[in-house]
Amino acid sequence: MADVEEVELVVAHRERATLRVGDVFLKIDADQTRTDVEVEAMAMAPIPTPEVLWRKPPVLALAALPGTALGRLGERSAASPSAWAAAGAAVRKLHDAPLPPWPGQSLDELASDLDRECERLVTNDVLPADLVTRNREVAEAALRPWTPVFTHGDLQVSHVFLDGEEITGVVDWSEASRGDALYDLAVLTLGHEEHLGDVVAGYGTDVDLDVIRAWWSLRSLLAVRWLVEHGFDPYAPGCEVDVLRARM
Repeated sequence: MADVEEVELVVAHRERATLRVGDVFLKIDADQTRTDVEVEAMAMAPIPTPEVLWRKPPVLALAALPGTALGRLGERSAASPSAWAAAGAAVRKLHDAPLPPWPGQSLDELASDLDRECERLVTNDVLPADLVTRNREVAEAALRPWTPVFTHGDLQVSHVFLDGEEITGVVDWSEASRGDALYDLAVLTLGHEEHLGDVVAGYGTDVDLDVIRAWWSLRSLLAVRWLVEHGFDPYAPGCEVDVLRARM
């Protein structure tokens, strides 16, 4: 790293920041519990993950993964249907793995968070009331008991890397926990509905598409205000607000 001339700011907000220095990613997190989860989850995961180079709190150093991201929210993915199916197969392998020892969010906690967030979105004029009401109705289908699996918890399309049609790794495991399998599939395909069939084909089992669509609404409703407050733009074309509008 001594010869590196440039430092790239990958993402930064009040809770955490990620820098790229050559082929090394430096993750700085205010909450070391999240870093503990990330390190342990990567060690447990049966799919490729970044190599942990070193850790000196609050910094975690990870080796860069080969290849490119499967896509970006708000942008059309250049990856082939086979590549999306490969991502689905990788997710299935993760979900078939032994559960992590720590729990995820309970159904009651999730429902409470959703109700509270919907109220804030309307009260603070963040989103139109009819948009929130409709998507809250759609989200209801996700609020049902599920059999817990090992979930990534934040499986955004930009967190999955591939070389050609081979998955080279998955990054950002700080939200990993026991959770609903369909949540991971929903986050992966958020804003990329045209690839849902490819992902499900690779996943290799019947899934309830209505529940995945419900998770799209639920995820977006919970994310919009946080994104705005942390300097991101959920109103950009193809992003969270467009996902909500598509359910109208």
